[in-house]
Amino acid sequence: MSGSPLLADLIEALRCLPGVGGKSAQRMAFHLLERERERGLKLAAVMEQAMRRIGHCERCRNFSEEPLCALCASSSRERQVLCVVESPTDLAAIEQATGYRGQYFVLMGRLSPLDGLGPEELGLAQLTQRLGEGEIEELIIATNPTVEGEATAHYLAQLARAGGVRPTRLAHGVPLGGELEYVDRSTLAHAFGGRQLLD
Repeated sequence: MSGSPLLADLIEALRCLPGVGGKSAQRMAFHLLERERERGLKLAAVMEQAMRRIGHCERCRNFSEEPLCALCASSSRERQVLCVVESPTDLAAIEQATGYRGQYFVLMGRLSPLDGLGPEELGLAQLTQRLGEGEIEELIIATNPTVEGEATAHYLAQLARAGGVRPTRLAHGVPLGGELEYVDRSTLAHAFGGRQLLD
């Protein structure tokens, strides 16, 4: 378009980000080049460092620069409870919204044979080993309520039971402050089927 192969490469590189198409990538590239060169250089330097130095925690598989992440290294976390999440984003959401003080295990996905994600890719052998150590009493399964998430939850529950660990699942249903007439049919059916006795 402009005759600059480097600009074309920059636009194409920005398209690797989720939700960024050709037009958005072009807008970002032009913005950086027109107004934010210093910040663009800082972004490039930080991104290079992050790509080279951030790996995975040996215990929970979350992103970490160290062999053990801060959560796994903390002595104040409960060792008897392990929460399994699909992604680091889910872990961050739980940390920010709840008072959960246990341990985590990050799958980095969910069982999806069509996407080539099986037990090996999700680190389930590592999880099985961790469950077999005898320290964990409860496995909180916090996968998303999608078809793949539910299949993953079922598989995880079987692993937990085989290891003598009690599996629990996050509750699903009507959101707090929601009105029944606006809740979608599948959510309402799931909530109705999972109703509980009031104290």
